[in-house]
Amino acid sequence: MPVPLDRTGAVPGSIALSVERRPATAGTSGVAVVALAGGPGQATLPLARFIAEAMSPALTTRDLLVFDPRGTGASGPLSCPALGAAEIATAHSLGEVIQRCARQLGPARGAYTTRESVEDIEAVRQAAGYEKLVLYGTSYGTKVALEYARRYPQHVASLVLDSTETPDGPEPFHVDTFKAMRPMLRELCSTHACDAVSRTPLSDLARLVAESSLRPLTGNAYDGQGKRIKRSITSRSLFEVLLAGDLNPATRAEVPAAVHAALGHDLGPLARVLTIAATHPPHEESAGANDETLFIATSCEETPFPWQRGAPEATRAVEAEAALNSLPGSDFYPFDAESALLDMTIPLCVGWPDASTPSPGGGPLPDVPTLILSGGQDLRTPTADAQRVAAMIPGSQLVRVPYTGHSVIGSDLSGCARSAVADFFAGSAVKPCVGTVDRFPPAPRAPSGISALAPARGLRGPQGRTVTAAVGSILDARRTVLELALDFGEVPVGVAFGGLRGGSVRVTKAGAQLDRFAYVPGVKISGLIPTSLLLRNSGAAAQLSVSGSAATAGRLRVQAGGRISGVLGGRSFHADVSAKVKVARAGSQGAAASRPLPDGVIGFPLPGLARLR
Repeated sequence: MPVPLDRTGAVPGSIALSVERRPATAGTSGVAVVALAGGPGQATLPLARFIAEAMSPALTTRDLLVFDPRGTGASGPLSCPALGAAEIATAHSLGEVIQRCARQLGPARGAYTTRESVEDIEAVRQAAGYEKLVLYGTSYGTKVALEYARRYPQHVASLVLDSTETPDGPEPFHVDTFKAMRPMLRELCSTHACDAVSRTPLSDLARLVAESSLRPLTGNAYDGQGKRIKRSITSRSLFEVLLAGDLNPATRAEVPAAVHAALGHDLGPLARVLTIAATHPPHEESAGANDETLFIATSCEETPFPWQRGAPEATRAVEAEAALNSLPGSDFYPFDAESALLDMTIPLCVGWPDASTPSPGGGPLPDVPTLILSGGQDLRTPTADAQRVAAMIPGSQLVRVPYTGHSVIGSDLSGCARSAVADFFAGSAVKPCVGTVDRFPPAPRAPSGISALAPARGLRGPQGRTVTAAVGSILDARRTVLELALDFGEVPVGVAFGGLRGGSVRVTKAGAQLDRFAYVPGVKISGLIPTSLLLRNSGAAAQLSVSGSAATAGRLRVQAGGRISGVLGGRSFHADVSAKVKVARAGSQGAAASRPLPDGVIGFPLPGLARLR
């Protein structure tokens, strides 16, 4: 349906919004559910199936309306040639790129704001003939939902806010993100889960941030062909991997051990985390340009920056620096105040010429039934933000979901969030999450050598340590495949990645094909681990070979349930490692850590509603 590009009339033209309606399953009540995705910059229509499943308790007597916001997907996608790789490569500075993009968009850039998106929702409501709307927003979508509720309270039936922004957010220095790092690590390491790695993960991170600021740090990682590559470890890369973990619990689980290893001058684990986190599905990268353009336009036009909107770039930079210097450095711990610029919103927007008028101050939020879902480990929209919003809406119900990051319904593995949605639309009191467990507990410390390993139960000496190394390698491969699968939304068939200490893995339809895959230095594992065994500890056995300077060479047969047999060093053996296998022992590696063989079922896809801030 067409809507005006600029409702002030200053810029002529219109935008064709692509809207889909899914009828209620048992008649309609004159109320529709409207889904609002994240970003700004994320199209909603590709998520229609997930949204229908997530909101199914509401859709018996309510229609579902899904549409791509203006400037995304099928609703007039916005793009700047200046943001292309060739243009960026020849630019003298980031400011030049951003200003060129603004000129290419012209005055229309001021029409891609939350305010205009709110008017688009109202236009859709009127055209579709609904009296009221249930607004379901995620991340930036919650800001749109809250702004609509402020401006059109009479048309709001209820609100479901997943990973909520505050109505006037995000705050430009993202102080709440830095403050959320302490409770995130506290929960990740609860029940002594990090004790075998470090009892001080937060101060570990602070020390590494400080070290990386003083001198360049470089670690070795391996690509999908097993080729060694160099990775720079900086405060920016540390910040980025924490945000990557916000969307991926498998990435988050790797952080404490990788950071602690880096403090001991072993930068390999952290270099590998950065390498895996930078691996994205091809379709995500190809769609990223449009998302990035709209993200920049909306963020630069309406973020409450600490500068005068009409000031030149140099003045803005001075005003931003003064505002930053007025904040206590402790606000940014375990990072420093300069890290407030790592989010990039201020560097991106300091030279952006505003084309819109400032948004008027918002009024009170309506007293309507409201469910707020917050991830206990969310860094982008921390629980502190959710608590502020809950305080603004009388009678709102806030559910904090432990061991969960951003985009709660799309990433909660406990089922608590979906139960809360069902209770909410049934008119029942929403119950808190109880009895939840961390499906992605902190990863163990990577062994520095085979001598640090205890022999597998029932075996002795080098043969037993080689079996322990093989089990650790399988667990490491599994964690990495799961990490990629959570990013891709499916088992990443066709993707290859490097081992921690060398070699590679290629994911095929049959399983994970290891080629001299090294998790423990000097122990190389080759062969196919079937998908069912790798991810579900069931199905066909794996036939693996073991080689390397530190290994007792030979063959292994790994079966479901933790049974391992084979021939190592010319001697046959049988072992049962289903109980627990010690992957480190006291001494130079610290306290012993125990991990079972792969167990449990992880379902895919697990789509997040907000991959962009």
